This record gives sequence, C-alpha cells and structure tokens, in this order.
Amino acid sequence: MPYRQFDRSRVRLRPLSERVHDLDRSILLDPNNIQVSFEHPAIPILAERIVQAAEKEASIIAFCGAHVLRKGNGPLLIDLMEKGLLTHLALNGAGAIHDFELALIGATCESVARYIRTGEFGLWCETGRINEAAILAAREGLGFGEALGRMIEEERFPYRQTSVLAAGYRLGVPVTIHVAIGQDIVHEHPNFDAAATGQASYTDFLVFTESVARLEGGVYLNIGSAVAGPEVYLKALSMARNVARQEGREIRHFTTAVFDLVAIGDDWSSEAPKDDPRYYYRPFKTVLVRTVADGGESLYIQGDHRETVPALYTEIIRRWQSRSP
Repeated sequence: MPYRQFDRSRVRLRPLSERVHDLDRSILLDPNNIQVSFEHPAIPILAERIVQAAEKEASIIAFCGAHVLRKGNGPLLIDLMEKGLLTHLALNGAGAIHDFELALIGATCESVARYIRTGEFGLWCETGRINEAAILAAREGLGFGEALGRMIEEERFPYRQTSVLAAGYRLGVPVTIHVAIGQDIVHEHPNFDAAATGQASYTDFLVFTESVARLEGGVYLNIGSAVAGPEVYLKALSMARNVARQEGREIRHFTTAVFDLVAIGDDWSSEAPKDDPRYYYRPFKTVLVRTVADGGESLYIQGDHRETVPALYTEIIRRWQSRSP
C-alpha cells in the first residue's frame, strides 16, 4: 500500500513583486570595466591553456555553482562564449533559477531565514515558469537549458541580454542544467513535473557528455560546485573514455581547475587519506587528482568568485587579443 503523500495543490503561491530580493542587477560585472586585484600563479597558466584549447577547437567547459552567478559573473561568461573561449557552460538548478529571475525582473535571492519561518520560501508564482520550460523540453526532446534559454530569449524577458541561458540559446553554445529532484525551489510548486524535469536534465547530461568527449587538449573548470560539478563530470568522462577507447582515441591530455573557498593545502598531486576530511571533498579527489592522473594537469585557485573569475577572464582576454590579427 502506497504511503501518504503531501498534497501540493494546497500550497499557496505569491507573486515575485511581493518578495524582498537580496540581489539585483547592480551586482553584474561589466566586461569593459573590470578592476582586478586578485593574483594567483595558476591564473596565467590556466588562461594560456584556455586560449590554446580554443585554437585547437577542443572543449572549454565550466561547471558553475549558483554563487558564481550571484557574484555577478554572468556577463563575463557570456563574453567568453561570444568569443569562442567557453564552449560549454553547466549549471545546477539553483544557478538556472537565479539567471531566470535576473532576466525576468532584474533581481533574485530571498532570505531563507525570513521566509522559511512563514512557509513562503521558494513559493513565488513567476519562478514556477521554469517548470513549464522543462515540460516543453521533454515534449520536444530538448535539453532543459536550451528550452529555458529559448523561453527567456523568445519571450523577450526585459534583462535577457545578461542571461547566460539566453546567450547560450542565441549563440548555439550549450548551457546545460543538472538537477537533483527536491533540491530546488521550483520543485515545491504544484506545476512541477518530475518526469519531464528528469528527462530534460538527462538530455542535458548527454549534451554535457558530448562536450567532455572533445576534452582532449581542452580545459574543464569546476567553479564553486562541491558535489554536482565533480560528480556529473566524473560520469561523463567515464562514458566518453569508454567510447574513445573503442575507437582508438584517448582523452588524457587536458587541464582541470577548481575555483573555491576551501583550503586544501599546496599539494594535490595525490588524494588525501580517508582519515583526512579533505578526502571527502570531491573537487579535490575527482577533479584535481583522479581524472588527470594519466596525462592531465590540475590547478587550484582559492578565493572569492567575484575576484577569481574576473582575474581569469581578464587574463584570458589579454592573451586572446594578443593573438588576434
């Protein structure tokens, strides 16, 4: 006999106009006016690898946690996509939500502490339209990111020019969304279709894996994602290497980089022992050690995303412009 389930039809939604927003468009960084104070010896190395990957037409993939967008880096990522210096951007569900809300109303983020007390956290009408995009994606065989980017672009959201999802759709650059059911606020909504969302997100996983299949000579960036980025990348790389091996190819010579706040020490040539808490930090053992152990190279950049990402962006552009005729 099935267990009793919560009746979500009883949930009351409110319009976004009644929500107090913690962030607005003032956080967005301007690619033409970047003030860089952050320095790290890995930044020039990584920037050079990215420019070289672009010259080889190898994949340049960034898997970004939601805080990367919340720190205002969206316009920088868009500029890299426009210049062919970022060939695939992957987001978790929260990142997609922030991008959608910024494109629609020019604001995002709410106080969890404030709204969870009243049972209103995440229950905002307009944000639930993300679920409509997932349903259309499943119906049309599209990835979640492509369908949501299309909605933002074709419905002419007021601030679509700074939406990474809309930019991906305009440019034909994959921006994929990797969802964990029950993890995002739109999963609270009565119009959430778990089957459609799962199908659309899995389509994006296969799109992501296709990009990983072209990673030889390329770059994988894991920026502010402690679990989703490393785990999705790990499975995609295993699939891609399985097929490459059958075809007599290799996916071994590429660069990975992790950007995060966590202190992991100066040596990531081997993973930490199991009695060390760092062993359970997936970006360390997965992105920096295990997946590059047979020919790749890894780099770790510790710092705030509002400082580290602009520093990398500026160095990439400087090197890319120096090569332009």
